Amino acid sequence: MSGLLLILLALAPAIILHELAHGYVAHLLGDETAKNAGRLTLNPLKHVDPFGSVGLPLFLAFAQIATIGHVEFLYGWAKPVPVNPMNLNINGRYDPRRLMGLVGIAGPAMNFALALAAGLAVHGGVALEYLGYFIEINLVLGLFNLIPLPPMDGGRVAVALLPLPLAIRLAQAERFGIILVLLVLFVLPTVLGQFGIAFAPFQAAMDKILPWAEHLVLVLTGNDGGN
Repeated sequence: MSGLLLILLALAPAIILHELAHGYVAHLLGDETAKNAGRLTLNPLKHVDPFGSVGLPLFLAFAQIATIGHVEFLYGWAKPVPVNPMNLNINGRYDPRRLMGLVGIAGPAMNFALALAAGLAVHGGVALEYLGYFIEINLVLGLFNLIPLPPMDGGRVAVALLPLPLAIRLAQAERFGIILVLLVLFVLPTVLGQFGIAFAPFQAAMDKILPWAEHLVLVLTGNDGGN
């Protein structure tokens, strides 16, 4: 099976379960919006976003194959799970801003949990190449979504934790946040690379963080001390 196909097969459940985690935690906190929209399901068709789930991953894959001959990274997203912050409560105590932080962190937490589950599955000695991709993709997805800028999950957490005046200012950035993230971290590095200019902040960060994170997963799951 080709590496690209394995990557796509690993990316799909990582994205879908990431979004499902948001909806399920919102459900636990009293918001039925995702449930009523039919989004608390493993049916992938309910979570497909035409651009984020199909268009962008395919574009990134073919662009990298055309320029560098192989796939370095993929990114995508499912259709965002609808959440009404005003419904979120714990035992009748409503706190939309802070509880949205819990909903936000649920997605990356799911990805990290999936990476650990794959690390445990390595002991079975089956589909090791796929499990390797699965671990890496979930770690990248989880870490990427911790960027503290809305609508990224890290932005939701930052809005929940910052003092209210700063939280309001950060929340206002959501209108253009994803465009800024994609432009700075993906589009601009690709364009500048064509002119021989090295600018890849996300890739540089991942080069340092990802090996450490993968090693930690292997250590925590008892895979030969992570060696």
